[in-house]
Amino acid sequence: MLDQNIVYSELKKNGVTFFTGVPDSYLNGFCNFLVNHVPENRNIIAANEGNAIGIASGHYFATKEIPLVYMQNSGMGNTINPLASLAEKDVYAVPMILLIGWRGQGNTEPNHPQHKLQGEITPGLLEVMHIPYSILMDDDGNFKEVAEKAVAYCREKRQPYALIAPKGVMAAAEKANNVDALYPMSREEAIEIILDNMPADTVYSATTGRATREIFFLRERRNETKAHDFLNVGSMGHASSVALGIALEQPSRKVVVLDGDSACMMHMGAMTMVSKLNVPNYLHVVLNNGAHESVGGQPSAGYMVDFTKIAEACGYATVGKAVENAAELINAINALKDCGKAAFIDCRIHKGLRSKLPPIIFDHRKAIDALIEDLNES
Repeated sequence: MLDQNIVYSELKKNGVTFFTGVPDSYLNGFCNFLVNHVPENRNIIAANEGNAIGIASGHYFATKEIPLVYMQNSGMGNTINPLASLAEKDVYAVPMILLIGWRGQGNTEPNHPQHKLQGEITPGLLEVMHIPYSILMDDDGNFKEVAEKAVAYCREKRQPYALIAPKGVMAAAEKANNVDALYPMSREEAIEIILDNMPADTVYSATTGRATREIFFLRERRNETKAHDFLNVGSMGHASSVALGIALEQPSRKVVVLDGDSACMMHMGAMTMVSKLNVPNYLHVVLNNGAHESVGGQPSAGYMVDFTKIAEACGYATVGKAVENAAELINAINALKDCGKAAFIDCRIHKGLRSKLPPIIFDHRKAIDALIEDLNES
């Protein structure tokens, strides 16, 4: 991994001192350095990558200083609109450094097909948008040259320049497991309580990251079918929308979203859909630990946001507050699962992983076909 002190020093030397973006496991060394060494108002962890492009643009307008936007390559789709219609040279000509973690490069992640196509098209997406780029190496001296080149281009052309970070260049081999004790439940414990208190044929849509892994291995441990589960291994922020589509067409089945706080905030507009629809079989649970845990534990706004009030304003039934322990979660499930309208629970959990789980390795087409067959049984 690059020496992150050198990375930051070189960026600062070239006038780049404002950072915003969405954390990525391939960038966790860099992201955690920013969390630990940069004031919060100089490192804005955004709701989504397009949001970060907007924040960076506003920073440039207000200061004439070049910002840096960090992201996983899977988040590039969220940036295309603002890059092409806001930052583009014939619109507002906004210079910025884009630091992109390159998941799925070559054959580096054969067990994670959700990254394969994105890995293949990462350079091509930049080329289509006329954004030049450099592929970073694990070489501190090379980074100095690349940083100087990137910033010089941004200043001269008033356009973005991208730095693509392959595996190992901006991230430590192992992510720290930082457990706190703010709330008694772990995510895994909360998921198991939900499994125990919902009907056996409930359909689950689990969000990107640890929730997918934990329900996958809980099913194995409990000797239960996985045919009722949708594992949203990619497309962060869309697990609730997939679940809503299922709930609309399967009114006799309970459908539960196992969402994350960061994932929910990434596309929070999805929550408004229940105001227009009758889906009494739909239960949206945010497993809220106030962190981007699966990519390194960087803080989110999860504990600062009143999800319950937001949900109520969007038309959900709630129990009026976040739940903070097992008893409160059980009571909330029992109060809401047959309440006659879409329901929402903000379930507060602590940071950290309850157990060390291996990556999930499964046949994605086989898994989704099993769910489709289960949903379409006559």
